[in-house]
Amino acid sequence: MGDKIFTKQGWIDSLQRLTGDYTVFVPVKEGDIYAFRQMDNNTKPAFDDYHNTRLSPKNIVYPQSERMFEYSLDKQDPDCNILKEVPKAFVPQVVVGIRPCDARAFQILQRNFDTPEYRDPWWVQRYEATIMIGLGCNFPRSTCFCTAMGGGPFDEQGLDALLFDMGETYFVKVLSDKGDDLVKKLDGGCDPDEADRKAAVSLSDQASDGMPGKTPVAPVKNKEINDIFDAPFWDDLAFACLNCGTCTFLCPTCWCFDVQDEVYGKEGDRIRNWDSCMFPLFTLHGSGHNPRAKKFQRVRQRFMHKFKYYLDKFDSGFQCSGCGRCVQFCPVNIDIREVLRLLMSD
Repeated sequence: MGDKIFTKQGWIDSLQRLTGDYTVFVPVKEGDIYAFRQMDNNTKPAFDDYHNTRLSPKNIVYPQSERMFEYSLDKQDPDCNILKEVPKAFVPQVVVGIRPCDARAFQILQRNFDTPEYRDPWWVQRYEATIMIGLGCNFPRSTCFCTAMGGGPFDEQGLDALLFDMGETYFVKVLSDKGDDLVKKLDGGCDPDEADRKAAVSLSDQASDGMPGKTPVAPVKNKEINDIFDAPFWDDLAFACLNCGTCTFLCPTCWCFDVQDEVYGKEGDRIRNWDSCMFPLFTLHGSGHNPRAKKFQRVRQRFMHKFKYYLDKFDSGFQCSGCGRCVQFCPVNIDIREVLRLLMSD
């Protein structure tokens, strides 16, 4: 694999030239927050000063709202009431500066959208057209717990290449054939020496110091579902919750969606939208019955799905990458790490 060293300005200049062949997404500062935006000649990437974007970049592969089908209700139209797939372009795209926790989150999402039994064609084609260039976290925040979920500040899962911020330069570690092909197209880099490689390893080790160790899954996996489902702490935990949905909206591993028809005049669209298990309407039946009508039931569902249902179904850790967004932005300070400790306790 062709690892490279770039000056910071040289790296940005190379990405600018790449925009002719790829749609390139980079983190940019917008007011007090950071977001991934498509790069153009006026874009100033915020690689140096951002910890993470407020919204995860999952919408680049899994849009928040997506037109699936369109149809006509005009009885004079020979195609009246016939669903037609909305044309989509699955262009080559590169996400540069994605944090390892968010890249690993795509591996979790994949277990829902790309399975042996069912492959969501739009998700799969978009994901396969995407190259992930990660940016390691030199200074994780106090709300970060990626190591507890099996990742790390410089974790390589789901990445095609990984950037190490060395101060004046970026060390680009190539991790896949896709990443190798991309880096070969970038001019201005040079080959790293042994000192560069040792410095990169040192950065990774320093970033992980003081972070929690990997959380064992056995204490939760070995518990009976009903013992956790009927645990006495759910009412107390849900007392402060507003059911605002901030946690699920910001989460890089939440995959729930709703499908709705929107009609204007004699034209209609069938649209897929992100949804949240925290909303009262999420489980409302057409009959009017709602199996999760109470707030504590919805709070319980969120954590049971992430830490028990997912674990029992896939036997592949928890449905969480430890990005810490829900901890940082919950308006009533519910901490998912504390909930996991409750689930693990006897």
